[in-house]
Amino acid sequence: MLQLTDFSTRLIAWQRVHGRHDLPWQNTRDAYRIWLSEIMLQQTQVSTVIPYYVRFLDRFPTVNALAFAPLDDVMALWAGLGYYSRARNLHRCAFVVSTEHGSEFPRSVEELAELPGIGRSTAAAIASFAFGARATILDGNVKRVLARVFGIDGFPGEKRVEITMWTLAESLLPDAAHKDEVTAYTQGLMDLGATLCVRGKPDCARCPFAADCVANVTGRQKELPTSRPKKMVPTRKTWMLVLQDGNSVLLEKRPPTGIWGGLWSLPEAQDEDALAAVSHSFGGSAELQRLTPFTHTFTHFKLDIEPRLGRANGVPEAADNKTVWAPLANIDAYGVPAPVRKLLDALQGSLI
Repeated sequence: MLQLTDFSTRLIAWQRVHGRHDLPWQNTRDAYRIWLSEIMLQQTQVSTVIPYYVRFLDRFPTVNALAFAPLDDVMALWAGLGYYSRARNLHRCAFVVSTEHGSEFPRSVEELAELPGIGRSTAAAIASFAFGARATILDGNVKRVLARVFGIDGFPGEKRVEITMWTLAESLLPDAAHKDEVTAYTQGLMDLGATLCVRGKPDCARCPFAADCVANVTGRQKELPTSRPKKMVPTRKTWMLVLQDGNSVLLEKRPPTGIWGGLWSLPEAQDEDALAAVSHSFGGSAELQRLTPFTHTFTHFKLDIEPRLGRANGVPEAADNKTVWAPLANIDAYGVPAPVRKLLDALQGSLI
């Protein structure tokens, strides 16, 4: 494996000139803001996160405000950002910090990693940015940088390869005598992976490690890091009921776990006849109108969705907290999955 004794020095120098310095969660030691951004940035691009981050801070300016807010409010603001277990863990973590840690985030990587939704890498990022801790991160961007620069073969998600990367990442940290530089180093790793050493077309010409990078020198940028072993992506199918009562539509609370856990969505069934029965049970007609089918892709499977439109008139307000007649004009108040939101937006558009 390539040895670069000056890796951290070169990376820090590059970050200070060419790195990102004006993101909304930078230039602060506020652990709450840093934690919020790090959770949102898990498997999500910066450009997507920024508007959500701003809205969350506006609605929940402190960890206590988030901790004691209704989960439905949190899910509604998170809707569309994906990976919804992050939102549930976000809410739980805020509550734990507020009630068990005096509303202050722990300072050590070990204690941070024990909080809901915070793993080893995220804990290190929070500790580094908020408290200046000498701790290494290893997210997707960093794995890509290390695999290319040092020529590490094998899928980074494989345990053996990941252990190798953790060991390497730890060895590259600025030494203890330069602890004050660890924040710039950590940010530099993120910036390099997000702006130059990107997945598709890396900008090797501007990289501070171009002359030493194994992938660049050997022309293996497309091969490194090694891709996930291909598996057949299964396809599932569901029928969704868009049951309309005037300008309102029936929503059903999803179970707390599983896909779209804790969100409001449309009632579902396994086939057309079962969906007609669902419609009838809620006071709608059994005759349903076919809407345009579509497919939503998750990380591990595809979901074919067959939506059907039903009509209901004079239906009373839902009697429990698992169903609700939601005004289409006020759908923002409910945490609705992105594909369902698109379907409802199209329905509202047809009523204007």
